[in-house]
Amino acid sequence: MKPVLLSLLSLVAASLAWAAQPVFPPGSRIGLVPPAHMAPARGLTGFRNAETGAGILLVEMPPDAFPSLAASLTDQALKAQGFALRSRDKVPVGSGTAIMVTGEQVEGGRRMIKSLLLAADSSMTALVMGQLPPGSKPEEIAAVEQAMRTVAFRPPLTLDEKIEALPFSIGDRAGFRPVRTMAGNSLLLTDGPSDVVQDVAQPILIVAESFGPPPVAAQRETFARGGLLSNSFIKDAVLERSQGYRQGGAEWHELVAKARDVRSGKDVVVMQTIRFEPDSYIRRVEIVRPGEGDPAFPRLRRIVDSIAPK
Repeated sequence: MKPVLLSLLSLVAASLAWAAQPVFPPGSRIGLVPPAHMAPARGLTGFRNAETGAGILLVEMPPDAFPSLAASLTDQALKAQGFALRSRDKVPVGSGTAIMVTGEQVEGGRRMIKSLLLAADSSMTALVMGQLPPGSKPEEIAAVEQAMRTVAFRPPLTLDEKIEALPFSIGDRAGFRPVRTMAGNSLLLTDGPSDVVQDVAQPILIVAESFGPPPVAAQRETFARGGLLSNSFIKDAVLERSQGYRQGGAEWHELVAKARDVRSGKDVVVMQTIRFEPDSYIRRVEIVRPGEGDPAFPRLRRIVDSIAPK
């Protein structure tokens, strides 16, 4: 009777999972039925177990991103990335089929348990990433993988709906135009007609909020420098100004540097401002061509002064 009882329980559990409705994080077109031990993550598009650190991240990208991402999930490509493949499967998502791989990968000296799912429709590519810490129980791993098999899409959201779902607000855009949100915690703005900015043809502004303990006061300048130099779209940065200050009841740090655009090699001016909160920080990075900075920076100051966490 015991094997029969276990089989019945498994069928009931599967039926309940099938009947549950997918949960869509605010501002996201991608949703899924999350594991019982996970809740919507603060400041990120996805779900997280605050006790264990396990999580599922949902990332939306343009439809033409699918081929290159699919190529990065071949057995050979995964091996080159240090990903120890455990399984590969095809998962139905909407009217199409997704690629799903599971395995392990070392990060920060820890062998993390990972699941990756890549799906797409005519208007979007979706990358879903599940991660659990070493030593996770088999049932916890199975729950994450089962949740990723429930991925679903909903119709496109308006840009205003996505902006409203961000964890921060901008009271004064100072003439800059929002283009798109990213990862549920970032906003790209520009001052010009093009949504795809190439060769620094028009000013770019990125605002993002990160959650977690900010650095202590003595480490803020080093932290800010590291953040600026880690930007993948600039190179050969030379710092021109670095200062910390207090405004509006919050601590801030500002950096201005000269650099070169990675893609075009053209000279650029980069301005980074970080607002430190007790349990998070809001980072703003602006990139302009030399000569545009002087007229643009006063407007950027208006934007910076109007940014606040929700």
